[in-house]
Amino acid sequence: MNLPDLNPGGYINASISNVTAFSTVDYLLAHGSGDDNVHFQGFELLVNKLISLGKPFDMRVYPGRTHGISEGRGTNVDVYTNILGYFMEHLPPVAQSH
Repeated sequence: MNLPDLNPGGYINASISNVTAFSTVDYLLAHGSGDDNVHFQGFELLVNKLISLGKPFDMRVYPGRTHGISEGRGTNVDVYTNILGYFMEHLPPVAQSH
């Protein structure tokens, strides 16, 4: 997204306070508790905002993982298995054209 001064509109649109703009979206939240880029407190703000709006969501927290959520044996498999399962459950099938 670049820096806020260079992309103010992007930061406004992506703000937790604008989460109501995504009312038709299903949420799968995954966060590494050791992320030094997106701090855990910001993740908690998003979780609280979704709760206050009554918006259902699924979440997974990876203890001690950083922004890439890749540390630790089995982490990558767990992350991508959860993403794939979420897509399969929440995304409608696409009709094939022949």
